[in-house]
Amino acid sequence: MKKNLQSHIITLVWLTLIITVVSSCIPQKKMLYMRVREDADTLKEFVNDRKVTYKIQNGDNLYIKIVSMDETTNDLLNPMGSGGGGGNSGGGGNYLSSYTVSEEGNLDFPLVGKIYVKNKTVEEITDLLTVQLNEYIKEFVVIIKLVNFNITILGEISSPGQYEIYQTDINMFEAIAMAGDMTDYSIRDKVLVIRKTKNGSSVHEVDMSSRSFLSSDYFYLKPDDIIYVKPMKAKQFTFTNFPYGMVMSVISFALVLVTYFSLK
Repeated sequence: MKKNLQSHIITLVWLTLIITVVSSCIPQKKMLYMRVREDADTLKEFVNDRKVTYKIQNGDNLYIKIVSMDETTNDLLNPMGSGGGGGNSGGGGNYLSSYTVSEEGNLDFPLVGKIYVKNKTVEEITDLLTVQLNEYIKEFVVIIKLVNFNITILGEISSPGQYEIYQTDINMFEAIAMAGDMTDYSIRDKVLVIRKTKNGSSVHEVDMSSRSFLSSDYFYLKPDDIIYVKPMKAKQFTFTNFPYGMVMSVISFALVLVTYFSLK
């Protein structure tokens, strides 16, 4: 009788441990990026236009610097020390002293006045401003950069938050890496990209577990994109619903019973 009871208690302990371990496990394939779905899939090259042709919109902020050999010209066109970009190297300084595109789509620049820049790329605005300034000065270089290239990463990610991008373009993998990568409980095949449109916002679901994602229109991000990584249901069960306290109590009680009957 005593041996049967001990056997049942030990079996109960092992079953509890097995259930706990199994419920906490995530299949490895769900944690992989760019999986090969079938053996016949041997494609290794994916075409994607790297150049992101973002067009300036109302409220955008531009860093503008005019580089000239004439100090007077530099002081006139760069009144803040860096041509509207500010003398500070930080993103906050650049924002506060940058040129803001008005609601009408105009950029008000010294000497030349208002320039219509809405729906133009940074390269087009650089050429336009160069032509305008050619009427007043010679031998100069125009430098323009978009200041407000920010992306927001939320959800099942190691370090969620808003990130400032100091490069001309960034892809999804680079952005996820900036945020410390996805956690083990993230859904990689249903990542949401929320993008600004003329009328509001649009939501797109992308599959980062598939290699074909490299050719997606959302592989490269645009300013103010929001990335949302959804959590697996397993996380909610593992961390919220699973009664760890009760399990540990049962195991402890079972061990006490085994010890008690062993000593008798």
